[in-house]
Amino acid sequence: MPITNNVTRMLDAKKITYTAHDLPHEKIGAVEAAEIIGVPAGMVYKTIVAVRPKGGKPVLALVPGDSELDLKALASALGEKKMTLASHAEAEKLTGLQTGGISPLALINKGFQVVADASFTQHAQVVISGGQRGINIQLAPGDVVRLVNARVAEVAARSE
Repeated sequence: MPITNNVTRMLDAKKITYTAHDLPHEKIGAVEAAEIIGVPAGMVYKTIVAVRPKGGKPVLALVPGDSELDLKALASALGEKKMTLASHAEAEKLTGLQTGGISPLALINKGFQVVADASFTQHAQVVISGGQRGINIQLAPGDVVRLVNARVAEVAARSE
């Protein structure tokens, strides 16, 4: 049975080619998701919610599953002095989505600025959250960049 939610319906309506992956519905990390799907961890991008200390639009940063968000690099890419990570509770309140299911594709036209790590566009396909826990979407990175009007910049720091 095909996986259907608001994100897949939107992609279908825009005639964008994608593969929806059904994953466990409990919160899992990007590395574990990559293992289940059978792709390298660097191809699965997690969505990190960052906030400006003085207010303004929250930011969704897309970083590889095997990396961490570099807040200084993100601030620099946005012309900000500083950025902070949203707590899980704050991320859920800001997005209306559960952590583990936050997706820029589910938040189009909701006032979020999206920044994808520079590595994002180096892949033929990437995997990102499908807007709810248990659904990941695999598609061309250019489609994501275009749909969410993402800025591409060096914002990931490799995990040690």
